[in-house]
Amino acid sequence: MFMLRTPLLALLLLLPLSVPADDRHDWLDGDWWADGLLPVPQNFRVSSATETLMTDEADIPIYVARPEAAGDFPGVLFVHGRRGVDPLAQAHVRRLAARGFVVYAPDLYMGRFIETMPIEHDYVLESDLNDVLDHILAEGVHAGNRVCVYSHTRGGYKALKLAVTFERQDDALACFVSYYPHMQDPNAPEPMQVYRYATEADALRIPALIFVGELEQYQRKRGIDTAVASMQRNGLPVQLVTYPGVGRGFDFRAPPVRTFADDLATRDAIMRASRFMNEQLGVD
Repeated sequence: MFMLRTPLLALLLLLPLSVPADDRHDWLDGDWWADGLLPVPQNFRVSSATETLMTDEADIPIYVARPEAAGDFPGVLFVHGRRGVDPLAQAHVRRLAARGFVVYAPDLYMGRFIETMPIEHDYVLESDLNDVLDHILAEGVHAGNRVCVYSHTRGGYKALKLAVTFERQDDALACFVSYYPHMQDPNAPEPMQVYRYATEADALRIPALIFVGELEQYQRKRGIDTAVASMQRNGLPVQLVTYPGVGRGFDFRAPPVRTFADDLATRDAIMRASRFMNEQLGVD
């Protein structure tokens, strides 16, 4: 028969389970750990359609996904990476919309007849993205007068430029969310890619949430880590979430290369992002 040998051990067993307070364990849910309560997310069926924004220089298709439910939902501007808005990116857009958002995903490459997976970055795309933002603020079907900008890979750089260079953090953007963003000008020389980051990051004043896998490409992860460290030293409202054992593309990688760790990271990230954006957009 097991017997408690010391009063101290008996006291420890009577104490309630608690979540460590340090940042290394901010992923641990106290309600789950102490009481076994699993969070129940919002789930909506989603409908999608494509509309076109015609400007003087480009016809930009915008993939729009929204909940199939009555009521108003906050808006999100999704900024793609080198893939464009292909079926894998569209699936991410729908997963986000299912959390209760109207998501606008412009295909900036198609608007300029740029092939997918380009090596060089065309700076005119940032201007096109700004035009799209103006369009969805004027004609969109979301609630509120601001949206969050949400991106992955090279889209993170375009989103950063939209917020800072085009000054849309002042009048239109409520927050910045990005998955393993390219935190440097894609056209910058190699030493800048590895050892520096885009200085616009130090001017990003809106709340930011960034996700990256521990096994992300070295030159990409170094730029992210360095940029976030500088932003935090400057007192900017940025959070970085790093997923152990996870590499690049975890938000859209498909079978057979997709792993269980990818799926865990994707589910956690989209839940964190949803909660974060609702907070910044003033949604209860």
